Amino acid sequence: MTQPSTSLPPRVAIIGGGPAGLMAAEVLSQSGIKVDLYDGMPSVGRKFLLAGVGGMNITHSEAYPAFLSRYAERAPQIAPLLRSFGADALCQWIHDLGIETFVGSSGRVFPTDMKAAPLLRAWLKRLRDAGVVIHTRHRWLGWDDNGDLRIDSPEGEKHVQVDATLLALGGGSWSRLGSDGAWMLPLEQRGVGLAPLQPSNCGFEVQAWSELMVSKFAGAPLKNIAIGLNDDVPRLGECVITATGIEGSLIYALSAPIREAINQHGSATIHLDLLPGKPVDKIQTALSKPRGSRSMSKHLHSQLGLDGVKAALLRELTPADYFTDPALLAKAIKALPLTLVKTRPLDEAISSAGGVMFESMDERLMLKQLPGVFCAGEMLDWEAPTGGYLLTACFASGRAAGLGVVEWLKHRH
Repeated sequence: MTQPSTSLPPRVAIIGGGPAGLMAAEVLSQSGIKVDLYDGMPSVGRKFLLAGVGGMNITHSEAYPAFLSRYAERAPQIAPLLRSFGADALCQWIHDLGIETFVGSSGRVFPTDMKAAPLLRAWLKRLRDAGVVIHTRHRWLGWDDNGDLRIDSPEGEKHVQVDATLLALGGGSWSRLGSDGAWMLPLEQRGVGLAPLQPSNCGFEVQAWSELMVSKFAGAPLKNIAIGLNDDVPRLGECVITATGIEGSLIYALSAPIREAINQHGSATIHLDLLPGKPVDKIQTALSKPRGSRSMSKHLHSQLGLDGVKAALLRELTPADYFTDPALLAKAIKALPLTLVKTRPLDEAISSAGGVMFESMDERLMLKQLPGVFCAGEMLDWEAPTGGYLLTACFASGRAAGLGVVEWLKHRH
């Protein structure tokens, strides 16, 4: 890697045009550094735009201690990033772009128009006005023998000399949008400590649904339920039955512990509370009422409002003799065991766990093995549930890595 010139501004390459890379570009350009940003796709911010299709959830308004807890075992590493640029600072930054925000009923924060595209357009204009040069259809291949960047471009392979490099290449999910995990090999070859990429915020598969479940209820939403794993307090929410298993927001929130249980034991059993608003004794009392000539299906519907996909799941997962014992059936309704055997493929996941270990970097997010190379965003080894936590940490880590580059270049001078 070449020494920075004393007469010309330092030149930094950012690899990856998602929120982390773009935020780093903003920090660097504001410090008078020449920034070239390379992205393998025809345009930048593709996964960011996709995340905004159903409403751009940019961050979350909950109090800092609860917010930080969403990063689980990586909370100590994420904490300094959020202290420097957390949810409030991110909202102010969005407002400075001319985009107003509001807090939804769930505490999630959205742009007023719920869209990602206007925010991205305003941001890219500001970056270009600041002198950031964006090179699309330019894919990073690693380093050559001289330590220069190898970039595959429409004109062929280029070898680029820079004073520092910032990698913000995303995780391993949604490869069609650019984050395919191919960056792991060049880093592994340079001795960087990496954790294997795994699905996060993902669906899970069961051993096999019955033909009835697949034909009638694949795609059916499970609303107003609670799910518990191990002895944790069940979480309220909703999810969806799929042809192979189960997915949706409630499952995504539990995906990390479910995945780790499968990794350790080969399967994980979650418990579904089909009627979280009713205590087990009242359910048992309702089931004990005489049903006369009515079928069990009609009895469940008339006494408990239990029908459709919930009743089908109860039939699918409960031994037949439970339906003659109100006490056993009531317990099944409150804690219906569903065994999950594997995650859905990584490429289907909303995000990924694993990547560059924090132990491989210093406090500036610079790789210890590769001085002058910094990392940010989802390619770092952390995960968080949906709800704005993923994006917030991507923005915060991009800013922190950008500041790290600025500090490192000053010391090199």
